[in-house]
Amino acid sequence: MSKLVAVTGATGFIGSIVIQELIHDGWNIRALTRHGSHSGSESLEWIQGDLDNLTALHHLVNDAAFVIHCAATVKGSSFLEFEHINVEGTKNLLAATLNQTHRPRFLYLSSLAARQPELSWYAQSKSLSERQFPQYSDKLQWTIFRPTAVYGPGDKELKPLFQAMHRGIMPAFGSIYNRFGLIHVHDLVSAILTWLNTPVSANQIFELDDGTPNGYSYEELAILAQNVWKRPVRCIQIPDLMIRSIAALNLRLSQVLHYSPRLTPGKVNELQHNNWVCDNTPLRNVIPDWQPKVHLRDILPELI
Repeated sequence: MSKLVAVTGATGFIGSIVIQELIHDGWNIRALTRHGSHSGSESLEWIQGDLDNLTALHHLVNDAAFVIHCAATVKGSSFLEFEHINVEGTKNLLAATLNQTHRPRFLYLSSLAARQPELSWYAQSKSLSERQFPQYSDKLQWTIFRPTAVYGPGDKELKPLFQAMHRGIMPAFGSIYNRFGLIHVHDLVSAILTWLNTPVSANQIFELDDGTPNGYSYEELAILAQNVWKRPVRCIQIPDLMIRSIAALNLRLSQVLHYSPRLTPGKVNELQHNNWVCDNTPLRNVIPDWQPKVHLRDILPELI
């Protein structure tokens, strides 16, 4: 069997670590990039293009045994921005993959946000992306991973939260008792590599986190940080009116000044949702050789 893996989103937070681990494990890789300045190697070939470039996508997946689709946008000033990359881009990559004589196995890295598409443009776009796969179940072996919030080296979203905790403040969006899962990027990438090495015939969606039963609450995260740093960490609930006013203003400014905002009313909905907890059991039943190994309490000092 070919050991060629096609990867999108290879220069991003998760994708870059996927590339590192694939090289370490001896895979040959083709990686999509919008810029042509990356240095390649014997095992890594860069394909210049994006998810709109059908020629580049066909070149990317040609003769590949696997496709790992990590590319996505997590910020935008309109639904159309999310739809263009997350929905239409996935559609284009699927079309290129289905055009192959020997079709590769396809892993789509989605998000737990897809479970609640009504919350935000991002969540809606991820849900719509996922809905494209079942229609091809008779033609393509596909798997969808929905990780919870991912942290680790290169993370820009959760690092400010950990830094605030180190300063003694745990900002809480919504109730301090809202529950959520976390997963270290190395555990997520380990699941991806284990999937590559395990025949997974079922076309399914799997949710995954760090294995902490029932996840975390803001209150429990503050207690964990107190135990690690041996000093008080205080939960401070961010007032709903304040955060929503800031998000609405940020969205309006982004539409006027033409930038892609991260904090929007939809993002606030995601942050305040009361249940982002999941269960690894279905995934571990399919790839039993994988289990998360990184515990937040052990690695928290390294995250600031």
